[in-house]
Amino acid sequence: MKKNALPSFLMLVLAALIIVPAIQSCKSKKEAQAPDDEVLIQTYCSGPDYFSDNEFFRANSVGESTDQVMSKKKALSNAKAELAGSIETTVKSVIDNYFSSYEANNVEDIRERYEGLSREVIKQELSGIRTICEKQTKTKQGTYKTYIAIELAGDEILNGMKDRISKDKKLEMDFQYEKFKKELEKEMENYKEGN
Repeated sequence: MKKNALPSFLMLVLAALIIVPAIQSCKSKKEAQAPDDEVLIQTYCSGPDYFSDNEFFRANSVGESTDQVMSKKKALSNAKAELAGSIETTVKSVIDNYFSSYEANNVEDIRERYEGLSREVIKQELSGIRTICEKQTKTKQGTYKTYIAIELAGDEILNGMKDRISKDKKLEMDFQYEKFKKELEKEMENYKEGN
């Protein structure tokens, strides 16, 4: 009987050595509390799940109005403007990188045409956005708030640029699709890394 008691005792001690530190680590991960004079605000459709990454451009916004439909229109309009700005900044960076080693006549003229096309593509592609989160609330004051998050795939911008450039014979001659795609993917990778 003593032979069985010793292994059981060792198993209990071993279990205690594993469980106690696990419980203590859970306590140390307790969420930080806001100071007494502050209130933590949680915003719907916001946070890391709604950040741009290496595949999607994302944006979110809030709209408030006494009219429920108008609150949604405001939120969507603001989110689209934010998304367009983010895409435009990224595409401009891609174009700059794309042309940094570009050797052709009239590089500045071609660059300006690319930038013009990119603005047209962004405007056109925004019609293909996807709503990934939408929440509506009603405040104590009787107004409506709409929280919204939208996204657009980076591939859609790339394909839109390719389609538009293919319609411009002068640009198409000098366009190096794989190089442009590589620059866009490199820029999108920055979102994944949190830059």
